[in-house]
Amino acid sequence: QVQLVESGGGLVQSGGSLRLSCAASLSSGVIFNIGDMRWYRQAPGKQRDMVARLTAGGDSEYAASVKGRFAISRDNTKKTIYLQMNNLKAEDTAVYYCYTDRLVTSKGPLYDFWGQGTQVTVSS
Repeated sequence: QVQLVESGGGLVQSGGSLRLSCAASLSSGVIFNIGDMRWYRQAPGKQRDMVARLTAGGDSEYAASVKGRFAISRDNTKKTIYLQMNNLKAEDTAVYYCYTDRLVTSKGPLYDFWGQGTQVTVSS
């Protein structure tokens, strides 16, 4: 019923850039609003850590490791959030997941959804 569809991952050289997208969709209804949205990443053998957050009120937060290099944004019309990643480093290699805590829809509020994950690989 609900999907967070991620795209934009891939292989990039150190110092390069990628932009990840996460589009929310509802198979039989309308999404009116999106709550707190976040980007997480998980490298092999590591825990999943939040790297960026964008609240419904427009406040953004970043992990120290990506601050100044990554930027989170959203397109409310498209119900999509983005993660612009610049000056990528090998340490950024991970599967990146988007997440929202809430979708306000024509079927009422729905909670806790994850994207399928998209691989970002940064070569040294």
